[in-house]
Amino acid sequence: MSLYSHYFIDKYKGMVGFGFDRETDEASLIVYLQKFSDDDFMDVMRKRLEDGEIEELFLLISRLLKKHLNEEEYHRLFLKSPEGT
Repeated sequence: MSLYSHYFIDKYKGMVGFGFDRETDEASLIVYLQKFSDDDFMDVMRKRLEDGEIEELFLLISRLLKKHLNEEEYHRLFLKSPEGT
């Protein structure tokens, strides 16, 4: 059984677009991120990203994780591991 899930994209039937309202923006962000992290897509995309783009994405994600998750949430939700392992 996989530790990670991407169920939202398969179930969501609403509009995908930004700037309409917060709820649509949030749903659209999930759809974009789940599409972006698809293994087949990333197999192509990772080879095309420039070094600076890879660093930019990594730093953005790292900054958001540090800002919005405490240590326990980071380990449990993002790393999917008990804290400290």
